[in-house]
Amino acid sequence: MQLRYNFRLYPTPSQCESLARAFGCARVVFNDALRARQDAHENGLAYVSDGDLSKQVITEAKRTPGRAWLGEVSAVVLQQALADLNMAYRNFFAYISGKRKGRKVAPPRYRSRKDNRQAIRFTKNSRFAVTAGGRLRLPKIGDVAVRWSRSLPSEPSSVTVVKDASGRYFASFVVQTTDEPLPEIESEVGIDLGLTHFAVTSDGRKVTAPKFLRRAQKKLRKAQKALCRKAKGSANRKKAVVKVAKAHAQVADARRDFAHKLSTSIIRDNQAVFVEDLCVVGLGRTRQAKSVHDAGWSAFVNMLEYKAARYGRTFAKVDRFFPSSQLCSACGVKDGPKPLHVREWTCAACGTTHDRDVNAAINIRTEGRKVATGHAETQNARRAQVRPGSVIPAQRDEAGTHPKHTAPAA
Repeated sequence: MQLRYNFRLYPTPSQCESLARAFGCARVVFNDALRARQDAHENGLAYVSDGDLSKQVITEAKRTPGRAWLGEVSAVVLQQALADLNMAYRNFFAYISGKRKGRKVAPPRYRSRKDNRQAIRFTKNSRFAVTAGGRLRLPKIGDVAVRWSRSLPSEPSSVTVVKDASGRYFASFVVQTTDEPLPEIESEVGIDLGLTHFAVTSDGRKVTAPKFLRRAQKKLRKAQKALCRKAKGSANRKKAVVKVAKAHAQVADARRDFAHKLSTSIIRDNQAVFVEDLCVVGLGRTRQAKSVHDAGWSAFVNMLEYKAARYGRTFAKVDRFFPSSQLCSACGVKDGPKPLHVREWTCAACGTTHDRDVNAAINIRTEGRKVATGHAETQNARRAQVRPGSVIPAQRDEAGTHPKHTAPAA
């Protein structure tokens, strides 16, 4: 399995300038290539092939006075920008031809220097390396300081340098891992996701929703108001934008850390994990959209899925139309839909009193076993994978720990 390992970078001012130059060159090559293909389409010409496009916007462009500065950065960075454009076109064509299912895929758009996130990618051809002193050596940039929280399990195949909206730099390594499966245990769990309780398990455990965005709302509102008062284009407005981005980054980091801790404990303690396939996109259009997005259900479920595959656990999703809250987990009688304010109900057939969420989690566990064995009564009509799962972000270290900052062997 391929995983991504992210580490914080601390470039010097001169290295920041070199990275900014690389970000800009990759953006220009991407935009030039996109413009060339759009012009060919508008003029009724044939689709520009990858080789001709590389020769036009990189090789020949470097010889012109207007693009001579493309030679100041690594050629691999420019080639990877074209690879990103080609991937965007392939995804778009696969969607319009019906081969790619799921959410709508739009055609590629031009990149802007004002984008909050900038990224460049180096492959093995660029000969990036980790030095003996623990620094990341990047071509035409130099040795960049890295804060290592753990060692890489294997030699990375590529590294992506990312600058986020808050001005932080990260190195994202893609590595191949071969983890040993965890020892088998007998326990299985069904999970019912919600807003008041983030997760309710079939064994009766209730995890209170942390509501990170709601808790930080006062700080975010203050930073946003300060941003609105700044004149557009001023230096103070740029500083205010960074403050808002940092506040949102703290919320996102806290939510990610919570999801990693909870998903790891669930995978470690259960041989099989079953969840409900919620339509988060649809719920994000309701009156509870803010709370739905604050919960981060999709990221949590994705973590459960890849960690189960990584450690040899069973994972299955129950169809979103399965009536988990309407069935009695004791006798199986369907008691009909109930308003959300009804948190407990008594089965008319057998007289068993149920907690609404725990009963739903038990039903999800029962149906999940059938899904895992292929005997489920309901199956999701859309089985296509919406998000690409070739490279998965590896779990970061949990907050509160003090890892040894040792660099991996060069």
